[in-house]
Amino acid sequence: MKKIYLLVVLLTIISCNEKRSIEKESPSSKQKLIYAIKNVNIIPMTTTNKIIENATVVIKENKIHTINKSIPENAIIIDGKNKWLTPGFIDMHVHTLSDGTPFVMYPTRGPLVSFNTQYNVTPYIANGVTTVFELGARPENIGQRNEIIRGDVIGPRIALAKVIGGNKSNLTAQTPSDGRNAVRFAKEEGYEFIKVYTWLNEETFKAVIDEAKKQQMKVVGHIPAAFEGKAATDFFVPHFGLIAHAEELSKQTNDHSYKKAQEFARLAKENGTWLIPNLSNMVSIEQQAKSLENIENLPGFKYVHPLMQNKWLTSNSYHGASKDLIAYYKELVDFHILIVKAFKEANVPMVAGTDAGISGIIAGFSLHQELKLLVDAGLTNEEALASTTRLAAEWLGIDDKIGTIETGKFADMVLLDKNPLEDISNTTKIAGVFVNGKWIAKKNIDTMLLEVEKWNNVNKENYNWKALLNSFKN
Repeated sequence: MKKIYLLVVLLTIISCNEKRSIEKESPSSKQKLIYAIKNVNIIPMTTTNKIIENATVVIKENKIHTINKSIPENAIIIDGKNKWLTPGFIDMHVHTLSDGTPFVMYPTRGPLVSFNTQYNVTPYIANGVTTVFELGARPENIGQRNEIIRGDVIGPRIALAKVIGGNKSNLTAQTPSDGRNAVRFAKEEGYEFIKVYTWLNEETFKAVIDEAKKQQMKVVGHIPAAFEGKAATDFFVPHFGLIAHAEELSKQTNDHSYKKAQEFARLAKENGTWLIPNLSNMVSIEQQAKSLENIENLPGFKYVHPLMQNKWLTSNSYHGASKDLIAYYKELVDFHILIVKAFKEANVPMVAGTDAGISGIIAGFSLHQELKLLVDAGLTNEEALASTTRLAAEWLGIDDKIGTIETGKFADMVLLDKNPLEDISNTTKIAGVFVNGKWIAKKNIDTMLLEVEKWNNVNKENYNWKALLNSFKN
């Protein structure tokens, strides 16, 4: 059974035989170009967030060099007139596809499937997502990050959380001793955060969190099923720093009232636990259950690898749900909105995350949907922006490097044609993106996306999810 599970999980990995460089379209990381954005309106996303109008921003190497000072003679000028500059967006919950193999067939065999990292991360960059929090990290994700750091791939910064669960997870732990050892292994292997998962028993869940604290590793994740039906005070454990979904709360109770949402918010506040509402997750599940057309019509669907397109349309576990189950999904959607309202009321910090990579949640594109849903749930436009910039960077512990537009910080920024503080949907009006100091203009973004789309179209007939599964079963 374990091999079959690993097969199913890792067959979400996609295949690509070509690796084509886009360095013609964007400057290489080895080029030390200087840029100056003139006459731009800066939304710095600092705590005061005072707009700096008609400003000049100089980017040297990969950092914000100066604001409103002289422009070096050799700077490349970018016209920012009537445009708005924000920090790069951070998606705090993603699952990035990567090379891998479900089990060792023979020594030296290597991955059964592989793919083009650039194609995989292009949708993030195209949507201004310059940092992601990988909540199912494996060694292959470290390899992806290394490709990006080397400059071989233009992609987001990647923070890594290793999953620890009772079963069906990266590292299994069924006893407190197992859990503590798993945390130590994760740290030694280079992972930065721990993700607790659904199948941990109560004692092991608490031991994992306690050991993570000793190892100075923050904890994000699920509330184990073992706590269902118990008091909420049982799972709000000190150092459990971030809940991965509002769904983790809604599945703990049948009481989906605002009063219950307020109870969760109060306990989270007392425990210092932040929340990733992940509203887009349950909205997507409800939509998939209703019709597969809601998948095909998603913005960005054509940039999803053809194997995943086929899986989402032919092996969709949500589609075909009964009317009662669809009604239950809608009940959860509504309760998650109440959770956001209650957490805002209680001043519990919330950060934007989408579960990008799972069925119906498209990398990069989903972040804009999440921000819109957060605003619809009661956050102001500025609060929604903070959830995907300053606050996200703060929880990750890198707010001294990214998350705001300030001199000395890394040049991860998004240039927008319209003001997102007036309408949060304006986060989609992207004129260009700075990725670690590299300027990617809209025309180059379009070229990058077109390359992904063309490859997907050419190779669409080569990928069939059910046939692939059957080939490994036989």
